[in-house]
Amino acid sequence: MEGKALTAPEVATELGSIRIADEVVAIIAGLAATEVEGVAGMSGGIAGGIAEMLGRKNLSKGVKVEVGEKEAAVDIFVIVEYGVRIPEVAVEIQDKVKRAIESMTGLKVVEVNVHVQGVAFQQEKAAEEEPARVR
Repeated sequence: MEGKALTAPEVATELGSIRIADEVVAIIAGLAATEVEGVAGMSGGIAGGIAEMLGRKNLSKGVKVEVGEKEAAVDIFVIVEYGVRIPEVAVEIQDKVKRAIESMTGLKVVEVNVHVQGVAFQQEKAAEEEPARVR
């Protein structure tokens, strides 16, 4: 492997090539964003003037990525918890997403744009976490 320049998301190895799907980069970004304290969840967009909050199964749905051979740009759509300092939460999201993508894929992250699309109040969050009565 000496002298070979390896680039992600497609990496050439002695056994073949490795391709990282854009969806994988989006999931990594979504997971990193939801780990930030103050993030209530990912946003699936705004319907009827209200931001739709996605569950953990739809992490990549609140993320848009552009992935090149060596670089990636990310747009993250989140809902924050009421009472948090939004600029601080947004900066932490940018940092965590950048570090997660770069360490897991080898891509250089050139942009992480954070779009805050709503605020979740404690009672909304509690209602969402209630277990189903019937399984």
